[in-house]
Amino acid sequence: MGGLGEIGMNCTALEFGNDIIIIDVGFMFPDETMPGVDYVIPDISYLEARKDRIRGIFITHAHLDHIGGAPYLIPKLGFPTVYATKLTDGFIKNQLEEHKLDRRVEVTRFKFDDVLKAGVFSVEAFHVNHNIPEGVGFAITTPVGVITHSGDFKFDETPIADTPAQFDKIKRIGERGVLMSLNDSTNVEKPGHTVSEIEIEKELTEQIRKAPGRVIMSTFSSLVARLQEAIDAAEKTNRKVCIVGRSMLKNVETCQRLGYIKIPKGITVDVRKLKNIPDRELLVICTGSQATEYSALLRMSTGEHKQIQIKAGDTVILSSSPVPGNERAVEEMMDDLFRLGSDVIYNKIYDIHTSGHAQQDELREMLRMLKPKHLMPIHGEYRKRVLHGRLANEEGIPTANVHILDNGKVLEVRGPDDVRLSKERVGGGLVLIDGLGVGDIGEVVLRDRKHMAEDGMVVAIATIDRRNGKLIGSPDIISRGFVYLKESGKLIGQARNRIKKIAQASGSRQPERDVLKNKLRDDLGDFFYDQTERRPMVIPVIIEV
Repeated sequence: MGGLGEIGMNCTALEFGNDIIIIDVGFMFPDETMPGVDYVIPDISYLEARKDRIRGIFITHAHLDHIGGAPYLIPKLGFPTVYATKLTDGFIKNQLEEHKLDRRVEVTRFKFDDVLKAGVFSVEAFHVNHNIPEGVGFAITTPVGVITHSGDFKFDETPIADTPAQFDKIKRIGERGVLMSLNDSTNVEKPGHTVSEIEIEKELTEQIRKAPGRVIMSTFSSLVARLQEAIDAAEKTNRKVCIVGRSMLKNVETCQRLGYIKIPKGITVDVRKLKNIPDRELLVICTGSQATEYSALLRMSTGEHKQIQIKAGDTVILSSSPVPGNERAVEEMMDDLFRLGSDVIYNKIYDIHTSGHAQQDELREMLRMLKPKHLMPIHGEYRKRVLHGRLANEEGIPTANVHILDNGKVLEVRGPDDVRLSKERVGGGLVLIDGLGVGDIGEVVLRDRKHMAEDGMVVAIATIDRRNGKLIGSPDIISRGFVYLKESGKLIGQARNRIKKIAQASGSRQPERDVLKNKLRDDLGDFFYDQTERRPMVIPVIIEV
C-alpha cells in the first residue's frame, strides 16, 4: 500500500482467503510539490472495504514512517488489534493520545520470541538493529510458505540502548525455508557496512569535549540511541543537559519511563534556568535537524526562539542526514547558524551520524542467512529496488525471482514456483492531510496551490446592474503574488479597460454571467502572459446590484 517508490508511508498487506494482516501504518512528510500539506498517508480504500477480514496490524518499529499514520488509518480499518514491542507501544500511544484515540485502540505487546496467531497466519518476530531499540522483522508462516519482512534494519555488533540482532534466529528461519523475503532497500547504493553506534558515541564525546562554549545538538526525536549517546557524552564532559522541543521532551519522557534511556540524577536542567549555567557546562539537545517549520533549532537559527539565542562561541552539532527533499532547507539553516557566529558540525565533516539502514554488505548478509527463493525489495525508490535485485542476483537469486512492484500492485504467491504479478490494483495513491482535513485535498487543489505559488493570483471584480447588465463604475483588481499594484499602474489600467470592454459586450441574463466569467478569466490570463510571460490565477468576481 505504501513504501514502494518513496522513503516513508510504509504499509504492506498480506491476504489469504478471508484473512488479512497489515505490516506498519506509516506516513510520509510532503515534498516541495505539495505546498501546505502536513502529511501523506497511503490509500487504503481496498482494506477499508475488507476491514472485517483484518486480523491485526504488526509494527516493525517506532519511527513515524512506520507508525505515523496510525491515528488516521486505524479508525478507517475498524480498530483492529495492533501488535508491537514495549517501546513501540509507548510511541504509538503518544501518537494516538494526540488524537484522543488511545482508549479505542487495543495494543498487544509481544517479545522477540513470541509466535502470534492471526487467522491463517503465524507471525514470528526476529530482532534487528536500527537507530531505535526493539526494531524487528517478521517471519510469517502462510498456507503456501514462509514470507519474511525485514523492517528497517542494519547489523550492529555494538549498539547503544539496544542488543545485537538475533543472527542465530534469522539463520534458523532461513534453514526452515523462506519462500519470499521483503527486504529494506534504503541504502543499497552504499557499499560496505554501516558505522556502529559505538563509534558515533566516541566522536560525539570528543566534539563535545573540545567545544569552547555551549553545545547545541539536534537530531531526530525518535533516534533513541543518539539521545543516550549525547546524555552519556554530557556526563563524561561535566555538562548539564537541557532538552528542548515538544516531541523531543515527550519521546525522552516515554523512553525514560519505559527504561530505554538512562539519565543520571541531577544532570538535566530546565530551559528557563539556562542563564544560571556557564556556557562551558551546557549541552542542549533539541529538535530541528531537518529544518522543519516551528522546530527548536530552526527558530534558534532565525532568532525566534524565546529562551535560546545563538551566539559566537556556540557549537551546533547536526547528528543526522537530511531526509530526501529537505537538503536545501537544512543548508539554509546551517548558513544562518554560521552567520550568527556558531561553529556547525555536521556529517560531511565528522562521523557524528550513522544510518539505521543496511548497506550492501548487510543486505548480502541478510540474504545469505534467510536464503529466500524469491525477493521483493521494499522501502525505497524504484532505482534502489532494481539495484537490490541485482545484488540478489549476485547472491544466487535469479532475475525471474526478483519482483519489483509499485504501490497498489498485487503479487500473487501460490507456491515456490508460482509467483506472479496480478492485474488487480488495490489503490496505490496518496491521501493528503492538511490540518484537520484528511483526503479533502486532491490534484486540483494542489495544482491551484502550485499555480498561485509560482505565478500569483489576480482577482478581477466587476459590478453589474442586474436590470440591464451594464457595468457600474470602474472594475477593481486585486493582485497577490503577481505584481505590486502601485508600481504597475499601466498594466493594471490596461487590464481594467479589457474588463470594461468584455463586460459591456455581455448580456444581462443569468447564464451569461458564467460566460462573462469565463471570458474574463481567459482574456486576462492571455493578456497578463503576453505582457509579463507569467500566467497568474485569474479569479473573476461578478457583483450584481
